[in-house]
Amino acid sequence: MDNGGVNRANSGVNLAVLRGHNAALVLDLLRTAGDEGISRLELAERTGLTPQGVSKITARLREQGLATDTGRRASTGGKPRTVLRLVPDAGHAVGLHLDRDELTAVLVDLAGTVVAERRSPLAFGAGGDAVVGAAASEVEALLADADADADAGGGDADAGDPGRPYAQDPYAQDPGAQDPGAQDPVHPEPPTPRVLGVGVALPGPLDHSSGVLHRVTGFPEWDGFPLRDALAERLGLPVVVDKDTNAAALGLALAGCGDAFAYLHLGTGLGAGLVLGGAPYRGPHTGAGEFGHQVIQLDGPLCGCGNRGCIEALCLAAVAAGSFDEAARVLGEGAANMVGLLDIDLVLLGGRTVAAAEERFVEGVRAVLGERARRGGTVEVPVLRAPGAATAVVEGAAQLVLAPLYGRAHGHFPANRNDRNLS
Repeated sequence: MDNGGVNRANSGVNLAVLRGHNAALVLDLLRTAGDEGISRLELAERTGLTPQGVSKITARLREQGLATDTGRRASTGGKPRTVLRLVPDAGHAVGLHLDRDELTAVLVDLAGTVVAERRSPLAFGAGGDAVVGAAASEVEALLADADADADAGGGDADAGDPGRPYAQDPYAQDPGAQDPGAQDPVHPEPPTPRVLGVGVALPGPLDHSSGVLHRVTGFPEWDGFPLRDALAERLGLPVVVDKDTNAAALGLALAGCGDAFAYLHLGTGLGAGLVLGGAPYRGPHTGAGEFGHQVIQLDGPLCGCGNRGCIEALCLAAVAAGSFDEAARVLGEGAANMVGLLDIDLVLLGGRTVAAAEERFVEGVRAVLGERARRGGTVEVPVLRAPGAATAVVEGAAQLVLAPLYGRAHGHFPANRNDRNLS
């Protein structure tokens, strides 16, 4: 029996699931190989699949336009190896960042490269229906712009041409493709060219699994709103919803920033995205990372959450008073608490407020962590600006859609393959 190219001891597992998982392993290695590509032999060595299994998978990926030959590479013995690479524009994903006062939308290709972007003001307090309408209009305009650019570049609207990414039905294009309902939802078979879906990142609290919002700080009218389903119905595309900090952490983890780090986002609010043991940690109720609402001053200023002395309230008050150094010190105290609690080995900073005084925030938080480490005799944890900080959230939102394609639907990532990508 064909077992998809793995050890026959595993032949009792569901073969449809196994095929999807193995294809995801191969596709992810093609993604990380970039333009240099990777040979079938290397794919077999790094996945543990047999060469025959890899050949079957890569043949399917080539048929679907997701992979292509990119030349030959000299080998230490025998004939030169054929090198394959991912075809980035064979599919696309939309990322949406819904901030309290601004909406950002990006279209990214399969490699995560932004190919189109739109920004517009947003009245988040206008409520669910109004925000869904605004978000849907921006997504539709974004995709229309991408189609117009493809037409201007000579793209063909025929099925299978990645030049026109919007509203293509992969199952109509490929009569042999299986219905997605029959596939493993965690490791789906790679689709033919189309928009895979829309990832939405916004302030919490919310339920990632259901896409339902809770009492967003300062906006109680959102409590119980089914954002995922409402936007999916309006757009006719799959939608994934997560907290802004979780989306950013996912994108940063995929980019190779480490296996145990925190992304602290200070913008119109304050939150944290956590990566622990190589996997983004949301908690059972998507409640992890409510970093901004830990109380550090019992008689402090009132916070929008109803408590007093929250780090968010203290930071934003200091920023409003023009004291970025004080805001950084407060942020550093909270970061130091988190480092001591979780034993993470890296703190990354992002968000528009951090961007307004980036060096002062990085140095201020670093100073607090350094002093804590010296007093406690512990390792000093690095503090850095998050790579691509200005777009970390919206690009991470798009990765909410792409991650399942590469076998990372649950956000579990192996130990970094080479070194941290922090440039």
